[in-house]
Parts: sequence; structure tokens; C-alpha cells
Amino acid sequence: MTETDTFEAAKVAISTAHETRSNLCRPFLAIAPVTGVSVSVLAGSSGQSTVCSSDATSALLDEMQFDLGEGPCWQALSTRLPVLAPRVRVDENLVWPIFAQTLRSDPRNKNVQAIYAFPLVVGSLDIGAVDLYSTKQGDLTSSQVTQVLELAGLTAWQVLRRILSDGAHGVEGEDPTGAGSRREVHQATGMVLAQMRISAADAVLLLSAHAFSTGRSMREVASDVVARRIDFSGDFHG
Repeated sequence: MTETDTFEAAKVAISTAHETRSNLCRPFLAIAPVTGVSVSVLAGSSGQSTVCSSDATSALLDEMQFDLGEGPCWQALSTRLPVLAPRVRVDENLVWPIFAQTLRSDPRNKNVQAIYAFPLVVGSLDIGAVDLYSTKQGDLTSSQVTQVLELAGLTAWQVLRRILSDGAHGVEGEDPTGAGSRREVHQATGMVLAQMRISAADAVLLLSAHAFSTGRSMREVASDVVARRIDFSGDFHG
């Protein structure tokens, strides 16, 4: 299988992960020269949690960052940019010094030589991060960074779907109190569809996700979209 075929297969695997309930981490291992991967949720009503991890070390790295409140995953999400630490045990890090020190001092992480983190974002929603680690020092190529970023973009949508599916009891759909409310939701859906150039189903998903993450009703979010107080396109990556 060529590199292009492998990447396309990884994209398909992630794009269908919600329907198949398949592992979101495995596709990253197929396209990047890393040892382990984790996908985590860092914001919203779901709190901090690991969606999936490929091994015990990946899970531990997530747990450390949750406990410390700093690390590459937090930096990736706050900057909405990839964080590349190809010599994490050697290079000084001023952004997350406590995590770096803890990583070096904890014998359970003795084989971790490089860490790469990529943000999970959809429109204006900050969701979490993908963390990759390697037992070898070294940079990712620009092509590999681009591919991981694209997979991360697809993964963000899948994580949203899982969050909303698992917490569906806390998500309000279209407010059934009247036709006016439904019309506003439909209008907001059309505006998000145009802002993001996505399908109507994904536009509804974004509205639902924003409502879920902020503890508001979908009608209230729709009202803000129609009034242009919320614009999902402003910070969209991918």
C-alpha cells in the first residue's frame, strides 16, 4: 500500500468511526512514525477525559497533563496550533516546565523521547487534543504534520458526535414550544451551513455541541447565531 493509500484509508477509518464505534487512535499510528497516541477531551461539560489511548504510556501522559493543568495538549488547544517537542527530554520548555520536569523524573516515562500534540477544534469550539509520543527523538516532516492535522480535524467531528451521543440526555434539540423557535433553529442551521461550508446535519451538530458545552438550549444558541453574536467560521481550521 502506498503512502497515499495509507493516508486515505486512515481518513476513511476516522470518518466512519462514530458509526462503527471503532478506535480513533489507530489511524494515526498508520501515518505517523510514533509509538503511541491518545485522544483527549479538555473542555466543555464533559470535563477532561481520555477518549482513547493506544497504550499505557499514552494514557499516563494524558493523566499527567490533566493533573498538572499544563503540557503539550493544553498548549495545542490554547494556541490551536501543533506543538512539536522532538527532543522533549533534552530541550528546555518554558511553556510547560512542570510537565517537562515530571516527565523526565517519572521512571514510567523513561522511554518517551518526543511528543507531538495537535488541537481538536471545530469552528469556534475548542474540544481537546491528539497527543503522539515516540521512543525516538526526531521531527515530523511537514507532510506528516499536514496529514496529522487533517486527521485531527476529522477526529474533532467524531469526538463531538460521541460526546453528544453519550450525553444526549443533557442536550436540548429544537425547542418544541413553538413554530417561531423551530424557524430560528432552521435559520441558524442555514447560517452555520453557509459559514462553514458543511452539510446541514453537521451544522445541526455544531449548534447542539455548542449548546451542550455551554449548558444552554439549542434555541438560545440559535438566537445568538441569527443575531450574529456567534459566528462559527471565525476560528475554523481545516
